[in-house]
Amino acid sequence: MQTHHILQPSVSPSRRSRRPARRSGFTLLELLLVLAILIVLGGIVAVNVVGTRDSANVDATTTQLKMLKSNIDMYQIRMGGMPQSLEELKDGPSDAAKKAKWVAPIITEIPTDAWGNPFEYKASGNSYEIRSAGIDGQMNSDDDITVSP
Repeated sequence: MQTHHILQPSVSPSRRSRRPARRSGFTLLELLLVLAILIVLGGIVAVNVVGTRDSANVDATTTQLKMLKSNIDMYQIRMGGMPQSLEELKDGPSDAAKKAKWVAPIITEIPTDAWGNPFEYKASGNSYEIRSAGIDGQMNSDDDITVSP
């Protein structure tokens, strides 16, 4: 029996590719470029999220103020006068004569604004004002949110 060997053509070293071996990984410049892009994108997202949250808090506080206004109007109809404080919406009037007309609480708890601060309520005669300190938490500043009849 005869065995045949297949001869492989020999490749001389001069015929091999002379390209340098390719390194895997990234250069420092590429990493810095990606990092810079991520920082810029993160800044844009952060600005948009914070602005959206502030706007949502203002909207929520405005809605809360409108609810309090309707609760005060309901108290005025029931009791024939303005409450002296927001607590009267929950506990009833402090005046003994008016207390006899009190049937049930209008609200179960006194709400706060979207930032967790209490509302300021001022009544004078038949008018009133409910005020939130707003974003900065300081009363009587430019960002206060108010409602009145």
